[in-house]
Amino acid sequence: MASIRQEIQVAAPAEKIWDAVRDVGEIHRRLVPGFVTDCKLDGDARIVTFGNGMVAREVIVDLDDAARRAVWSASGGRLTHHNASLQVFAEDAAHSRLVWIADLLPHEMKPAIAGMIAEGLKAMKRTLENPGI
Repeated sequence: MASIRQEIQVAAPAEKIWDAVRDVGEIHRRLVPGFVTDCKLDGDARIVTFGNGMVAREVIVDLDDAARRAVWSASGGRLTHHNASLQVFAEDAAHSRLVWIADLLPHEMKPAIAGMIAEGLKAMKRTLENPGI
């Protein structure tokens, strides 16, 4: 199984970031606009349309407010397994670190998914550092 771990520093308080992350049906507006162009809730899942046209069904596995950690599992496309988490860590009152971890199969998809995660984290940084959200 391929594992990917990426992180990014964001100049925003952890509480503000977590509020956007845990709003799982609004990620296309509040967290990663452009990277995700649409998101619709469907029971315990969300249907996510990415900027590259890919569509995925992501089951929300857990939203842990104490740990500021969201976990989801995706299905569809060429992936036979995908489980991911995004966790928000407070660095100080005005800065945070976001850690995105994904485990997936087949192994050959690792470079493509790692690239998408990097894009997603950059979109989060742009959005979350904007005082308008």
